[in-house]
Order: sequence, then C-alpha cells, then structure tokens
Amino acid sequence: MNRPCDESALAVAADILVRDFMCVRAGEQVLITADTATDSVAVKALLNAARVQGAKAGVFITPQLPYQGSLADPYISEPLAAAVKSCDVWLDLTFPYMGGSRAHDEAMAAKRARSLLVADLGGAGIARLFAGVDFDRLFALQEALDALIASAQGKDCRVTCASGTDVRFTIGKTVTRKLRRTDQPGTYTPPGSAVIYPEIESVRGEVVVHAAFHEYQERLLEPFRLKVNGRVRELSGGAGSRSVMERALKRAGGGEYGSIIHFSHGFHPAARLTGESFIEDIRVKGNNAIGLGIPWWLPGGGENHPDAVVLAQSMWIDGREVVREGAIVGPPEIARLEQALAP
Repeated sequence: MNRPCDESALAVAADILVRDFMCVRAGEQVLITADTATDSVAVKALLNAARVQGAKAGVFITPQLPYQGSLADPYISEPLAAAVKSCDVWLDLTFPYMGGSRAHDEAMAAKRARSLLVADLGGAGIARLFAGVDFDRLFALQEALDALIASAQGKDCRVTCASGTDVRFTIGKTVTRKLRRTDQPGTYTPPGSAVIYPEIESVRGEVVVHAAFHEYQERLLEPFRLKVNGRVRELSGGAGSRSVMERALKRAGGGEYGSIIHFSHGFHPAARLTGESFIEDIRVKGNNAIGLGIPWWLPGGGENHPDAVVLAQSMWIDGREVVREGAIVGPPEIARLEQALAP
C-alpha cells in the first residue's frame, strides 16, 4: 500500500531512525519485515537508509497476520522465523505485529537483535514521529516522564477524560525502558509515549474508549465503555464494533475479559490521530493506550492483547495534577520540557 507523504521528510526521518536511533553500523545485518498491507514507500525508505550506512539489509514480505503476538504463531512461516534470528537489527513493519510471537521470543533469547516495533507506521507517520520534532528534546521529555513514573511505584494514580473516563489504580513496577540510542539487544518502540504498569487488582472505575486496536486499528463511531473492578467486568457501547472487541478481549483473556495490564501517556507534538495507525494514534498528546488481557508474566499471558485508546486524558499521581486535558502541567520542570517541543 502507498500512502501520500513528503518523501524528502521521510528520507530525513528514515536516516534518524536507522542511523541515530537504531545505531545501524556498516556491515550489520538488517532485516525489515513487512506484510502485504505495509506501506511500500516506508519499506523502501528504511532499506535505503540502511544501505547508506553500509549495512547488509534485506526485506521479508509475509501475508498479513490475522493476530498479533503469540496468537500469530501458526501463521508465521519457518523461513520468516529463521530470518528474525539471523540479524543484528530488526525493523518490524508487520501489523498485526510479530512482537510476543514464538519467533520474536526466540530471536530475543539469542540476545543479538535490536528490534524496533514500527508496526503500522506508514511513510507519513514515520516522517512525523522521527523528523517532526527535535529528537533530543523529545527524549529529554521521554526520560523525565519515565523517571517520574518509575519513582511513583506504589502511589495512587487517577485518570479521567471529558467523555467520562474515571479510573484509579496503584502504580506498579516499571518493566520497560526506551533508549535514546538503541545500541543494546532487545525489543524497543518509538519514543513519544510513556507506559504505566498498574498493580492489576487495584484498578477500579470506568474507561471510555474512542479508538481501539482489537483485530485491526479503528477509530470508533460510538465509544466503548469498560467497567473495571480488578478485572474488566462489563463492556458496552461501540455499536457494530462491540462484537469484535468482545471477541478480542475473550481471546486475550482466556475466555474472559481479563484485566487492564498497562496505561500510557502520549506526548509527541507531531503525532496525528488518523485512526489508521495504532502506533501513531497512541503518541498523540494526551492519548492513553490501555492494554487489556492477561499480563505477559502470568500463564496464558503475552503480547496478544487488544488496546483501547482514551483521548485527551487528565492524570493525577499521589493527588498531584500531572496532566490536564492532554497537556503536562506538573511537575514544573517536566511541563517546561513539553513546552519546549514544537512540531
């Protein structure tokens, strides 16, 4: 699929992604995985950027997977599984994505590959996220927010939105980390979103959802409402999309709705809410990607969960206002870092 984009901006963004962010060096083996729905302009831009660095780069195109994560295992071919274990840098543009699949887990266990979940970002989205902002300033804010969340373990967090979201939880231990320069093996995601892991049983309240990645990414015509009390107890709304979300929830939850396993806060000033890219939508200022299912560290868990997106959230940590209708308002030093960003 080809989507309109500024190819000069994409070339700049691909260079930042490959050379500056993923630290690709001459002679490294770079694998780009794509599916039959991936934006071919994005694939070519990343391939060209890798070749400019002198890397030995190649592209593997697979039929689009029906599910992400471990649910994709029956649909990943042996040649593809072998390829991801034979590279130094893996840029995954499949969506639904391979992260959390058996092939992905085996590649990560080898502790060789630096993997980036590009997923459903097309050329225009890559240009906005990687060339639409001063990257060092973006990461200064990323690191400050990640540090704030890590230091708040055990504290109360409240999230609301104008549409009716009002949910509280105790902040759990941080288990993921973004690097400014990705020079260590592991799985990474683009910057612009800070993840918050709750203590699962502490989550209480109601969540109003305006976009979702269930079996595909969708901006909803009618919002979903999730009532949560330790687990998701009730799903309502969503019009004709509710049956798809219900199916995804039960698939990820072992026949039940499961729990909220992560919250997040998007803060990328150039990201746009298009309804076409999950990776970009959840990085829009104030958007919250809420993961639903079984935590990956429990039996039956894994990267196979649907995500619900809350728009323009407000957030309090330990009774102190941190975000007001999408904008960071405290602590003052972090608010200033956001104010210094400009698309």
